Amino acid sequence: MDEMTTSSSALDDDGTREAADGTGDSADGTRGPADGNREPADQPAAAPAGRDRTIRGAALLATLIALPVTLLVAVLAFTKLAPDTPVAAPTPSAGGVQVQSTTPVQMAAPALAARPATVCRALLSQLPASIRDLAQRPVTAGPEQNAAYGDPALTVACGGTEPTFPSTDEVWTVNRVCWHLAEQADAAVLSTVDRETLITVRVPRSYEQPLQWVPAISSTIVATVPSGGAIPSGCQR
Repeated sequence: MDEMTTSSSALDDDGTREAADGTGDSADGTRGPADGNREPADQPAAAPAGRDRTIRGAALLATLIALPVTLLVAVLAFTKLAPDTPVAAPTPSAGGVQVQSTTPVQMAAPALAARPATVCRALLSQLPASIRDLAQRPVTAGPEQNAAYGDPALTVACGGTEPTFPSTDEVWTVNRVCWHLAEQADAAVLSTVDRETLITVRVPRSYEQPLQWVPAISSTIVATVPSGGAIPSGCQR
């Protein structure tokens, strides 16, 4: 009987069994330290407050440095891409005709008899607003018998004295109107030779091939100025 009361472990006064290695089972069956005090579970260590402030300060400083650098790079890129000199704006145009000088062109306006004056008014009222790329301009006198286009000015004059020229001179038919061409120092002068009222067109030397400037004028003449006069044989083809 005495051997049965001897064991490697003994019951404490409170009825719990203490193990020989100094640790004991708690009342709930879990093992705990020998002194009976259970340590709480380890908690993750919090970062020092001073270190957080240092990290945030460094991030803010980096942002403040990067922003002006980014702006400087953008400005330099824009400056490099921008042209050194501004590109000239295109010349305004109206209906494909370049805008030109609107200064009145100096022209004479001799007095006309009643019939030529009527014919000339009909012609001038029907002339086009432009001839090729030359816009019509005002004239200093006789807008009912004179017209001007472009700069330098190509002019159209209605009425006046019929020109005289040798019968051997060539004449040119353009859109059913017969023209005599006379070369002058500063212009080519085209005169009608098959109409009852004279029409004279002066084409400045800077405009090449003067006959190519009269098709629109010829069409208006056919519609407004009757045929007449001593028509040269060269026009009767």
